Amino acid sequence: MSRAAVFVLLAGCAGGGSDRAYWIETAAKHGFSPPEIGAVVGSGRVEPPAVVPPAPFSLLPYPGGRHPRLGFLDGAVNPQRDTKFSLFLPGGGYAVVDFPEALWVAKDLVYLAHTHLPTVWDRQGVTLPPIDWTRKADGSLESRRRLPDGVEFFARAAPGDRGADLELRVRNGSTRTLTGLRSQVCVLLRGAPGFDAQSKDNKVLVEKHAVAAVRSADGRRWIATVFERGRVWQNPPCPCIHSDPSFPDLAPGVEAVARGRVFYYEGADFAAELDRRAAAGTLLPR
Repeated sequence: MSRAAVFVLLAGCAGGGSDRAYWIETAAKHGFSPPEIGAVVGSGRVEPPAVVPPAPFSLLPYPGGRHPRLGFLDGAVNPQRDTKFSLFLPGGGYAVVDFPEALWVAKDLVYLAHTHLPTVWDRQGVTLPPIDWTRKADGSLESRRRLPDGVEFFARAAPGDRGADLELRVRNGSTRTLTGLRSQVCVLLRGAPGFDAQSKDNKVLVEKHAVAAVRSADGRRWIATVFERGRVWQNPPCPCIHSDPSFPDLAPGVEAVARGRVFYYEGADFAAELDRRAAAGTLLPR
């Protein structure tokens, strides 16, 4: 397989029957080409069916078949669709949220949703199986993964106030205390027209609110991400924005949660909107 193909094919290709039909329809709702839809289901080429465009702020699993980054592809070879979902935007397009992209315990990388740095399991020759989102009747998405040492993480994304409300739980099912526990949650902008400039000039990091945001080309619209105990940063080549949550130390059997949000704002004063939400207690989900 060529290096370019590695960048395109994502782990967890669909099987047959209704599952295959679901992924074809989902890829079509993302506007994928016939070769990209074929890559989703493991075929050479699949013509897209007629679909109703997703409603603004609806959530769908990201199907794979198209790399969610524009650049820095060497930093995300063979991206897995396990943790990725799409938040659809007013006027068309979507942001892909990698939730979680990575999980660290102290200096050990225990989970990564693509190939870049080796995880502790890669070093041991252990391959983690692909796990797709569980789709709920209320439009939310849930995923649970248990790592080989018993550490578990549970991710839930639910339609929220002009965006998605996020909850990430980590449970220590191992026999050791977990320290330095932190995650990466990446909001990828390739599929969001007007927000996809590979530049730092259209991005804002507001550390006092743990908010990372990107401004549209017309200057009137914003996509923002925020998390409890969030560390904010950006990566223009991708392009993407981050508010990465951390967790307290966890003794065996103990669980912790971090809540966050990805939201869309349209208006003249984004800074004032953040202050208003923070004062009202609505910046984060309750």
